[in-house]
Amino acid sequence: MIIIRFPDAATERRALGWLTGRFSFKSWETGETMVPEAALLALAREGIRFTVEGPATYGSSQKFCNILALTRS
Repeated sequence: MIIIRFPDAATERRALGWLTGRFSFKSWETGETMVPEAALLALAREGIRFTVEGPATYGSSQKFCNILALTRS
């Protein structure tokens, strides 16, 4: 999983709408979005601009897992 950031709110909305149903992802109020590596190429092919922040850390992955656990209970 990779952490990315979009240049503005409009691009982020477009990207998240496009990602929905195609890839798993998690976005935070901080503007960070965690996506699988395969989503990077797909976003680029769609012409959606983003900046790679780096690989997801244990902390960011843990936040994602905790949210999944809460939604499944």
